[in-house]
Amino acid sequence: MDRQDGTGRAERPYDIVLFGATGFVGALTARYFAAHAPDGCRWAVAGRSRAKLERLRERLVADLPGRPDLVELPLIEASADDPEALRALAGSTAVVATTVGPYLWYGEPLVAACAEAGTDYVDLTGEQEFVDLTYVRHDARARETGARLVHACGYDCVPHDLGVYFTVRQLPEGVPIDVDGFVSSNGTFSGGTFASALNVMGRGRQSLRAARERGLHEPRLVGRRARSPIGGPRYSRETDSWALPLPLLDARIVAKSARALPRYGPDFRYRHYAAVRTLPMALGGAAAVGALLGLAQVPAARRWFSELRKPGEGPDEARRARSWFSSRFVGEGGGRTVYTEVSGGDPGYDETAKILAESAMCLAFDALPETSGQVTSVVAMGDALLARLQEAGIRFRVAARR
Repeated sequence: MDRQDGTGRAERPYDIVLFGATGFVGALTARYFAAHAPDGCRWAVAGRSRAKLERLRERLVADLPGRPDLVELPLIEASADDPEALRALAGSTAVVATTVGPYLWYGEPLVAACAEAGTDYVDLTGEQEFVDLTYVRHDARARETGARLVHACGYDCVPHDLGVYFTVRQLPEGVPIDVDGFVSSNGTFSGGTFASALNVMGRGRQSLRAARERGLHEPRLVGRRARSPIGGPRYSRETDSWALPLPLLDARIVAKSARALPRYGPDFRYRHYAAVRTLPMALGGAAAVGALLGLAQVPAARRWFSELRKPGEGPDEARRARSWFSSRFVGEGGGRTVYTEVSGGDPGYDETAKILAESAMCLAFDALPETSGQVTSVVAMGDALLARLQEAGIRFRVAARR
């Protein structure tokens, strides 16, 4: 199967298809595409309901009166449980971006279709079990066809994957490197995000089993180490905050990037924390997460929690406008220390839509390293995506060196 610059993918009707465009984050992503896709970009929106897709297109036309071409935006009717429709969708485009989750329940058929068709794939998952299962089942075929399968292309996990990459680049080459990340945000969540989080919390044993199975298939790293251990709670003098360990997909993605790229040095370690200003807030947050984790093991409790905010619901524009995120990194290596920061607006929705759309456009249009199979955002897109996000308003800066 030819790559984007060959004859196979270039002859397809579309450059990018957005699947799940009528959901909460999907609609935000569609609006970003409508406002920022380059001239000549052949893109389409896809979902299971033709009527909802038509209403979405009408909203885009109304919101962007300077874009009369949106009246003819192509609509593709496809359902996550229809493999034949998903194969047709994957075969029609160079890149698929999908917001349809929880991905463990709804995501794999589309990954399979993209791996088979040689189509690049990006999603918003934060579900480690899903990422491990798709690696075992579809990485080999994607390598054969040239497809790049890039998971977690939203706030999960691009600011931290690229943030650590940006930090490592400030340190000497060829030396052991340690990086700690400290995450702060006042953002809220949508029903879809809450459903995914509950799903992850309730599947600890299955997730561990999937990770072990991946370990049997993944090549061993020879001559180097790349680790993402869970750190203990502590006070961080570097950030003047209490640091609570975050055992999320972000740290695993960072370690995968470090495994793939020698620039991270012969011995790399990353730890991922939530930064909390006061000890009472830290203790209260830890207790709340612990209680939710325990209740998530009970199916009846999971169902009750899932009714609190249903998929498709999310914060309004005014609430998102007040939201922000800041991820600070402390990197050490070769006798040097560097302090960096990645920051932006509403993390879970506005910035996530921006990151997903820019990732899809990066895969479709930018000159990138020759990669295939399941790869991280840094490995697949690296400097090109970093430049795109900086241009789009997400800030990457060096705060201090010593």
